[in-house]
Formats: sequence, structure tokens, C-alpha cells
Amino acid sequence: MALSTAFLSEDQFTCSICLDVFTNPVSTPCGHSFCQACISSYWDGGGGAKCYLCPLCKESFRKRPELHVNRTLKEITEQFKQMADTEVGTGGGGGGGGGGGGEEANSHPHHHPPLPSGPRPGEMPGSLFAEMKTRFQQLPTSGTPPATFPHPNSPHPQRPTQTNAHPHPSHEAQTHEHHDPPIPYSPSRRYTLSGPAESSPKLPLCPAHLRGLEIFCRTDQTCICSVCVETAEHRGHSVIPAKREWHIKKSQLGITEVELKDLISERERKVEEIQNSLRDIQTAAERETVGSVCVFSKLVSSVERCQAEVLEVIEMARRAAEHRAQSLVRELEQEIAELKKRSTALNQLVQSEDYILFLKTFPAVSSTPQTRDWSDARVVSELTSGVVLRTVTQMMERFQEDLRKLPEIWQQSPSEQSVSRSNPKVRRVQEYAADITLDPNTAHPRLYISVDGKQVCCGDRYQPVPDNPERFDRVVCVLGREGFSSGRHYWEVEVGGKTDWDLGVASQSINRKGKITVSPAHGYWFLSLRDRTDFAFRTEPSTNLGLNLRPSRVGIYVDCDKGLVSFYNVEARVLIYTFMDNFPDTILPFFSPCTNKSGRNEAPLIICPVATTE
Repeated sequence: MALSTAFLSEDQFTCSICLDVFTNPVSTPCGHSFCQACISSYWDGGGGAKCYLCPLCKESFRKRPELHVNRTLKEITEQFKQMADTEVGTGGGGGGGGGGGGEEANSHPHHHPPLPSGPRPGEMPGSLFAEMKTRFQQLPTSGTPPATFPHPNSPHPQRPTQTNAHPHPSHEAQTHEHHDPPIPYSPSRRYTLSGPAESSPKLPLCPAHLRGLEIFCRTDQTCICSVCVETAEHRGHSVIPAKREWHIKKSQLGITEVELKDLISERERKVEEIQNSLRDIQTAAERETVGSVCVFSKLVSSVERCQAEVLEVIEMARRAAEHRAQSLVRELEQEIAELKKRSTALNQLVQSEDYILFLKTFPAVSSTPQTRDWSDARVVSELTSGVVLRTVTQMMERFQEDLRKLPEIWQQSPSEQSVSRSNPKVRRVQEYAADITLDPNTAHPRLYISVDGKQVCCGDRYQPVPDNPERFDRVVCVLGREGFSSGRHYWEVEVGGKTDWDLGVASQSINRKGKITVSPAHGYWFLSLRDRTDFAFRTEPSTNLGLNLRPSRVGIYVDCDKGLVSFYNVEARVLIYTFMDNFPDTILPFFSPCTNKSGRNEAPLIICPVATTE
């Protein structure tokens, strides 16, 4: 047995976390082995890390590995402990420590006991040792080269040469008359072929007791000596060997380092993603700019060409009218000349005193000459009726309206929503500010209206209010007093940090009792917020709006004549959403603070005075 244990190193059976012989050893996917309790405590103390590291090779596992006891390594470790305990027991009986065996060795210095044919108590059979050797060599070790195991029955085992190696007891007994006392086994000491491992580096001394600072007090987070543990200052504290705590803390630093690297990598990827997005936006902006310039250039060219054609048509029509007018004038002038000539002849005949000549020429000059009927003769052109001008004017108005919508269409583009852009139209709509107040007669019984009619919030209890026909009895909402059937109107509402709200307009003829369906088809046009982040315009189904800028003040603008309702982020001066429809009758401002959600949404909706945004 002495031959077998001399070639086994306790390092190969030591957990690198607790620095003690394995207890219920388990192996990680990377091949390293630890005590089951040690690696579990190590991973449990990782502070909620997103990955799990091997304390030795630092390989990370996104999912915590399911560890099972390595039964082969456990059997080898248990056998090693038994071998070590047996060696300590036999060494104590055969050494020179003062026993019967010692005296027998001194009295018979040259007596050699016969070698037993089978294994002695405490030794392993050769076949079992060979199997253990094969199994152990297949197990990975934590950075140490695999040990060379000689067969226990080999007459001349090859041993590594070391300067302070102790000879094997069986050989030493043949050359000396007495044995050196064996070194007893201790769990805190490591044995190799050459005996106990070299002592650890010299530890700093405790200033109070001059002992090595080999213990760490977790309660006070300081290193202490073995004497300090028993003092009143540290009695009852949580202590651990300093070297073990050092290994644990180093491994935890390894986890932190990996987490920091992951965080850095994630943010570097995000920076790269943002930069790529910016480059894409710049490329798209250049492409849009070139395309827009090209389209508008073509549009200008088309307008100029159309203008030239219209002017040419007008000129041709003018010339045609002029030619017809000149022709008619010439014919009229000819007839006028003929009529004047006959008039002159009549005057001369009247003044003549020769009745014979008078009677002779009277029949020729007294009859009415044949002339053209000029009553229907006129010079008319469609251009003089303003048809072309009216048509061009109407086309220009529609075109200008479409051009005004272009910036809004660009702002509503999903690919450009991340770019904050000041909308000059906000200032224009603020010119149509209306003084809005809340109508208590329409408020749900749980809604509380301020005295000035500018604030509304939702309470927990129903108020004793009359159930008049215009009051909502199921949905917590309220309408404004002021109704609109024409013109443009604008108001602003402070929503602050509320988690839920509804704002917009509603038809005066909506159903207000029981469960209601909210959509433009049912007379509701409003914007809603749910759970702090979900913005939507309530259509069927709802139109979700991905807003990067959360408004704290919302502007509502309606154009009754055009059937338009728009919502603005007042602080950012950004258009949120626009909807076009036909308002069949009078519309009223619509407000809903929603339920207070146990105090999380208890803030009121506040109608604010409109201040012109610079």
C-alpha cells in the first residue's frame, strides 16, 4: 500500500474552491471537477449573473448546467481517503514513535519479513488499482499534468527524482537499523511522492498576536489570525480561510469581468447600430433630396410648359376673336356705306323741284334695301368667361393643400420618427385657440370636476349625481361644454406622467349609456395612452403609434370644414397623428382620465391656456 499512495497526489483529489479533498465531486461541461456544494455556492453567490463561469478556465455557460455527482471520481476519492487513513495507521505502528513494532525493529535490524503473496490489509488489489488508474487518467485536471501511476506489484517503480524525497520504508528498512518516524496524514497538508508539499508563502503577521493572517472575517471584511477568532471582537462572526475567500473573490471578479465585457460589447454593437442607422438615414436623405429636387424640377417644367400652352391658347382665341370682329366690322362698314349712299340720294330727291324726275326715280329709292340681320352677330370667347382662370385657381388651391401635407407625411413616416423635428404648423394652429371647459352634466359619477371646469380626475367612489340623459354611466369620460360645427379650433391638455388617458373629440349624438364602441364610425375621434408607452388612435382595429417622444402636454386641433383632427406634442413641437373624416354633426371635446389604478394614475387632466410657441 505504501508503494501505491506514494505515487498519488492529493492535488489531484482537491477541490480548487474549498482547497480540500472532494466531497460529492461533480464535473462541469468544460471538464473541471469541484465539490457539489462548493460550485453550487459559488454560482449562487454570483449576484444574479446572466452567465455561469468555470472558476478555473473561466468558460461561461448562459444556462446553469445541471450537475450530477461524478460517481467514478467519488469512488476514487473515497478510496484515496481510505488509503491515506490506512497509511497513517500502519505508519504509526511500524515507526520509531515508541511502540511494540519499534522495539521489534530495533532488536532485529536485519530481519526481513517475507513478502505476502496477496494484498495486505489497507492495500488495493492490483486489478482494482489498475482500474482506478485508468479511470483517473481519463479525468481532466485543473492545470496539473496527469500523474504517473506504477502498478502496486511492480518490483521497481519509476519515481520522480527529488532532492528531499523520503525513501520508501521497505527499502530503508534494508539499509538502516531503525526507521524514521512517519509523517502523519493531515487534511490540511498535501502529500506527493517527495512528502509534504512546500509550505505556502509567508503570511503577514497579526499586529496583536504575531500570528499569520490566514483567516478572513466576512462580518468585518478583514483578515485575522486564528487567535483573533476567539477574541470578543470577532467571536460569533462568519469566518472562512483567507485563501479560500481569495479564490472565491477572484472567481467572482472573473464573472464581473465577463459581465462588463458583455455590457461593453452590447453597447459597442448598439453604437455601431446607431451609426449604421445614421448612415442609412443620411443616404436616404440624400436620395430623397435628389429625388425631390428632380420631381419638383419636373413639376416646375411641367407647370411652365402648361403655362405656355395656356397662354398660347389664350392668344389664339384672342386672335380668332379679333379676326372675326374685323370681318364683321368690314361687312358692317360696307352696309353702312351703302345705306349712307341711298340716304344721300333720298335727300337729293326730296330737294328736287322736278316732279317728273321725282316720280320717275321714286320707286327705285323708296324701297328698303336688302340688308343682313345683325341681331345675332357678336364676338364671343370662352376665355372672357373666366373658365380657364377658375380652373387653374382651383387646381392651384388643391395643389397647395397637398404640398402643405408633404412635411406632415414625412413626419409620420415610421423610418423617420426617431428624428425630432420642429413643426412650424404647431404655431399656426395655436392661433385658433379656443376656451374649453368641462361639462359636469356629462361626467361619469366617478369623475371629479374642478370648480373652474379645467381639471378632471377619477375617484374610487361614485358621487350622488342625477342620471340625466347626457351623462356617461359606464365609461369614465366627460365632454366639453363648447361644441363646434364649423371653423378651426385648438386646445391643449396637460397629461403629465399619467399612465392612461384619452383625448380628442366626439359627436354630440353619441350613445352615452352602457357599453359603447369607440371608433370614428361611432362618432369618436381620439388618441389614447395605455400602460405609459402604448399610444394608439382608436379606429377599428386601433392604429398603434410608435412614439419615441412621450408628450406631457397634448395639443388637439380640429378643422370642422375639412373633417380634420390632429394631435401635437406641444413641448417638442411635433405632430403626433392626423385623421381625416367627415363630421356629420356638432362635435365636442372629449376627455377621459381613465381609472386611477390604485393611485398610479390619479393625476388629473388639465386644460391649459394656449401660449404661442416660439
